[in-house]
Amino acid sequence: MEIMVILAAVIAVSTIGYGVRIMRQNKRVNLKHATTTSLSAFSFVLAGAFVFMLMSSPVFAAEAGTAAATVGASFGDGLKYVAAALSTGLATMGTGRAVGAVGSSAIGAVSEDSSILGKTLIFVGMAEGIAIYGMIISILILFV
Repeated sequence: MEIMVILAAVIAVSTIGYGVRIMRQNKRVNLKHATTTSLSAFSFVLAGAFVFMLMSSPVFAAEAGTAAATVGASFGDGLKYVAAALSTGLATMGTGRAVGAVGSSAIGAVSEDSSILGKTLIFVGMAEGIAIYGMIISILILFV
């Protein structure tokens, strides 16, 4: 399992390094191709981690001197954490797209008529609310 974590970290670091190198060289690169390559490699490692997780036996820990065994984190607990991370992560990615679209439109509208600044801030705030909803859902998943 540790090797999968190391592979995922290597893929993440190499992706960042590749991006920094391309930015320094001022090259035009097909962003869709680069993103697909990175995500497919990371997905492969993630799928391998899930396979290893499913095939491994549960870990039990017993305190010295007691007959009762304490169970470590169960598979359901692991899925709970994955669900919480996905709800927060996907909500913040959606927020980034929404704020990017609404914010650029708001700047264009304010440059035409400066009296509508307050109205445009409301729309940007509504787009940011998506991240808050994702965070609330992840808190509910973790603690309820």
